Amino acid sequence: MSYFVDKQGYYGNFGGAYIPEMLYPNVEELAQKYLTIMQETSFQKEFKDLLKDYVGRPTPLYFAKRLSKKYQTKIYLKREDLNHTGAHKINNTIGQILMAKKLGKNRIIAETGAGQHGVATATVCALMGIECIVYMGEVDIARQAPNVARMKMLGAKVIPALSGSRTLKDATNEAIRDWINNPVDTHYIIGSVVGPHPYPDMVARFQAIISEEIKKQLQEKEGTENPDYVIACVGGGSNAAGAFYHYLDNDNVKLIAVEAAGLGIHSGQSAATSVLGKEGIIHGSRTLLMQTEDGQITEPYSISAGLDYPGVGPLHAHLCQSKRAEFISITDDEAMKAGLELCKLEGIIPAIESSHALAVFNTKKFKSTDVVVLNLSGRGDKDLNTYINYFEF
Repeated sequence: MSYFVDKQGYYGNFGGAYIPEMLYPNVEELAQKYLTIMQETSFQKEFKDLLKDYVGRPTPLYFAKRLSKKYQTKIYLKREDLNHTGAHKINNTIGQILMAKKLGKNRIIAETGAGQHGVATATVCALMGIECIVYMGEVDIARQAPNVARMKMLGAKVIPALSGSRTLKDATNEAIRDWINNPVDTHYIIGSVVGPHPYPDMVARFQAIISEEIKKQLQEKEGTENPDYVIACVGGGSNAAGAFYHYLDNDNVKLIAVEAAGLGIHSGQSAATSVLGKEGIIHGSRTLLMQTEDGQITEPYSISAGLDYPGVGPLHAHLCQSKRAEFISITDDEAMKAGLELCKLEGIIPAIESSHALAVFNTKKFKSTDVVVLNLSGRGDKDLNTYINYFEF
């Protein structure tokens, strides 16, 4: 079984490009050209130079000694939180801004939930001197105020999404409407492995730098490229796609994808797509989607602004259905406690998204000889108010 995209843009049953006719020329142009452009020597050189000198890659693979001692296993943290802008999102936005320039686009739009992708998009637009519009749900604007300020400082225009749950799903809807109205000069930088083909594959390829580095770093530290487990949180799923990418075809490496169970999987306040989702179409691709009996999208919930998405990228839907990855659902409470534990044991304040992945150590037992790599997708600066309110510091 292949876990990579096929020529039609599908991962098994999932993927494709279900788009309005107005967007067909844009998406088709991207699908026809993205691989050729990405393989150009000049593109690769500029991409890698920026990752090294601007983003600060490679990010460390850090052996978490005290965390490992507590859970009686070898835990390595891939420190994506140390990237410029504080998360993995910048890997993809660097790649896509270079792609947009190659395609002759001079206006960028993006959606954001937690604000990290919005900040990363605003950052690369400032770097390249290109106009930037970011759509963000009104609820997320309120709970992620520092990131909104960063975007504005970087010159981006932040437009609130006022429909639905006023979170990530609705911001994505608004961005797609903008793209339909401005198809000629605008490139839509999608922030995750979601959307119509070729976005899930393109974003995964840009994020694959994560697992490329893990292989080299683990070889140095453990004498093998292959860990026993790779763990990553999943909303749309770009950090997980990047951490899993070079291990997808290696069955000896077990993959664990961690979703947000909110107040409980069956509480009605959740974003656990792998358990609650059925096949459906959202934002241009067929995937697993939380929906009612008559196909209306169920409003997701998570304390983490980056994980409350009602679906999951088509790659992850395929990994879930094929059982290649184990999906684990973590509640708000479990995630918040795991985040605080990392602060106290290792002196690292994680994003709440990453805290969901960390909570796996309380729900799953690992062997003492296991080498476990956890992708620490972002830092917790943006979430300080949520931590403060939750723990009443």
